[in-house]
Amino acid sequence: MRIAIPYEDGVVCQHFGKAPQFKIFDVQPQGVVESVVIDSEASGHEALAEFLAAQGVQAVICGGIGQGALVSLAQSGIDVLPGVTGNPDEVIEALIAGTLQPEGTGGCGCGCGGHHHEEHAGGCGCGCH
Repeated sequence: MRIAIPYEDGVVCQHFGKAPQFKIFDVQPQGVVESVVIDSEASGHEALAEFLAAQGVQAVICGGIGQGALVSLAQSGIDVLPGVTGNPDEVIEALIAGTLQPEGTGGCGCGCGGHHHEEHAGGCGCGCH
């Protein structure tokens, strides 16, 4: 399985749509076969979903993610596990071990309630963005 994690400064980027990079893992039941960090070459929900699908990504593990991105990823056949923080390598190891514990339901990752950012030009207004 190929899994992408939005990546910024060595940790899971907490805003899927603004991730400067993705760390992509090729995972088999026995562990990680390979991982690579790639620059995000797209912006916008649909473009990011298409970009990840073109990379062969089957699942995304992320921090915060809005409804528009969830829909775009689902339409591209990509599963999403939101509400995750920390080091991507440790996140994948916890997933493989069956101990990964997402911290929330997604939202934007700032605790503002996880509303739809596309309804608010320039962000959600929570002050964290």
